[in-house]
Amino acid sequence: MRRHAMPRRRHTWAKTLERNFLTLSRLAAPSVTAAFSPPARTRARAVPGDGAWIAGVSMGMAGMRRFRLFRPSGMAAGERLPLMVMLHGCGQDAESFAIATRMNQLAARERFLVLYPEQDRMANQQRCWNWFDTRNGRAFGEVDLVLNAIDQACLLHGGDREQVAVAGLSAGASLAALLATRHPARVRAVVMHSGVPPGSADSTMGALRAMRGSVNEGIEAPVQAAAAWPPLLVIHGSSDRIVDTRNALAAVQGWAQAAGARPGTGRKVQRGKRYPMTVTDYKAARSRTVARLVEITGLGHAWSGGSRVTHSDPSGPDASRLAWAFAADQFARQEAMRSAGRKAA
Repeated sequence: MRRHAMPRRRHTWAKTLERNFLTLSRLAAPSVTAAFSPPARTRARAVPGDGAWIAGVSMGMAGMRRFRLFRPSGMAAGERLPLMVMLHGCGQDAESFAIATRMNQLAARERFLVLYPEQDRMANQQRCWNWFDTRNGRAFGEVDLVLNAIDQACLLHGGDREQVAVAGLSAGASLAALLATRHPARVRAVVMHSGVPPGSADSTMGALRAMRGSVNEGIEAPVQAAAAWPPLLVIHGSSDRIVDTRNALAAVQGWAQAAGARPGTGRKVQRGKRYPMTVTDYKAARSRTVARLVEITGLGHAWSGGSRVTHSDPSGPDASRLAWAFAADQFARQEAMRSAGRKAA
């Protein structure tokens, strides 16, 4: 009898913790959201997508940040769905990024959750993530806040901890890569759209130099840690005048060097009248894709293939589809490995 009592007590404790956490979040979110909300006249229009648009707050040593979560309609009780984390660029917030990328519509069709952490003007006047401020630790604090938001999405809203990918635009891309290199076990894929690779700067001036193309050839990290990094997808436009294209190559080369991967032959792809792109895969042993570089001819500093709004260029290939397809491939690969392990056992 004693052997069976212990699991029940653990189960009850976990249930109690989850209920208390849920209650605390519901009580805190309305007041905090109201305090940090912009005036009504500056809010974006209703975010599209067939599902719920849930508000939340992440708290940590770096303060607090709001976030939004898109949950597709029709989720069953106890169902777990993959989670795509979307980190916006400078001058954006959760709503404007969701509208620009149209990721919610894709999530509604493909059935996954989308988490949009949001930078606050008190942390950065231009709403840029402070990815570069590793010297003072602000970058790491913001990474922790994003991880806290991921925990809430998984604990309270049906996110699958084993199927998490993180993507970002510009400053959001740099923070996404920093998160992946510091906490590789937490994500299965990372997508950098028009960003600077981690380790390229530790101050504001260093960030500006890196954006202009003064970047490291490789990403400094212990070999064992770097080998565990999740696969990387880099998307960058040839006409980007904000973040130099050398950053894209530096990012994939850093990932490739860490895993001993080599580039294959670039293949040119064009769909209809959209901008053409060149896709290069960097593969390691057993043809495992470590990194993929997508160079889009004619694209500036904007999310490729999104809505006709600021920070987006609808003439490019659909970056949201590219990001999700890349992430879904990694999820399927991980599941296949787990399945093979269970059969072997």
